[in-house]
Amino acid sequence: MPKLKQDLKQLYEKDFILWVEENLRLIKEKNYEEVDWENLLEEIEDMGRRHLDSAISYMAIIMEHLYKLEHFKIDEKMGKSWIKSVLNARDRLELMLKREPSLRRKLEENLSWAWEGAVLNLISWFRDNEELAEKFFGRLPSKEDFPSECPYNFEEVLSGKPWDKIYG
Repeated sequence: MPKLKQDLKQLYEKDFILWVEENLRLIKEKNYEEVDWENLLEEIEDMGRRHLDSAISYMAIIMEHLYKLEHFKIDEKMGKSWIKSVLNARDRLELMLKREPSLRRKLEENLSWAWEGAVLNLISWFRDNEELAEKFFGRLPSKEDFPSECPYNFEEVLSGKPWDKIYG
């Protein structure tokens, strides 16, 4: 088993799981001087980013489908699938927020990032649906065809139901 810091740094690149086990062992033994702190701190920071990125991705999906429902609905079947997608993403987001309550503040601060993701999703969707792009824009849309500022506030993303207006 590696004991030197340099060995641990090399192990980080070669066998991540063993690297984790070794650092955990060292911490439990209170052998703090041997811990690969540089990589460990980077991994801890990255863990937080992964949770945030995942939650932002769910928000982007919600916004994308809310926006499509409000602006590009051409038949009832299409709208129903978007509602289902919104509800599914909200369920996942709700679980994340229940497990990680401090994520809420971070998500509110990153609403614009989620909107940027939603716009990219919308553009991609129109690329796959050229006939709809032609119908609504006369061409494939670009970022400039969508609001630059997020049209939803955080509570609308979490619980807004524009379909109540549409379906009564």
